[in-house]
Amino acid sequence: MKKISNEDSWAGVLRDAGFRLTMPRRAVIRVLSEHREGLAPEDIRRLGRETHPSLGLVTVYRTLELFENLGIVRRIHLPGRRHCFCAGRDDTHFAVCSRCGRVTEFPCPGTPGLYGHVRTETGYAPTGHILEVSGVCPVCARGREGCG
Repeated sequence: MKKISNEDSWAGVLRDAGFRLTMPRRAVIRVLSEHREGLAPEDIRRLGRETHPSLGLVTVYRTLELFENLGIVRRIHLPGRRHCFCAGRDDTHFAVCSRCGRVTEFPCPGTPGLYGHVRTETGYAPTGHILEVSGVCPVCARGREGCG
């Protein structure tokens, strides 16, 4: 998965894969790049309508599927909620706050060793993995306003 830092980077990934940066895709990009928490498709649609009023839920789902296939968006699971999405990379994992839903990426230092172990123990040829750590973020742990 590629690290996407701004809208031009997202556009480049789309263009390199043969896709256009349409207004609905641009709206989804803005929402995902402006929020640190995982967002459900319904939330992305609601927030995306602020810049693209006709953004539909089916378009959001199709856009998320495309972005996930291109490796620029990751699907995460928040406790008590459906799958959510956030921008992320393959060489990172996520820590998810169980109170406010904030998502923080952290590096994955052991992928080659992990894949070798899985290959040796199971015979599988790993092509990817997902690790989410749940806990309480520093802001919520301090009881700061703005967190759940």
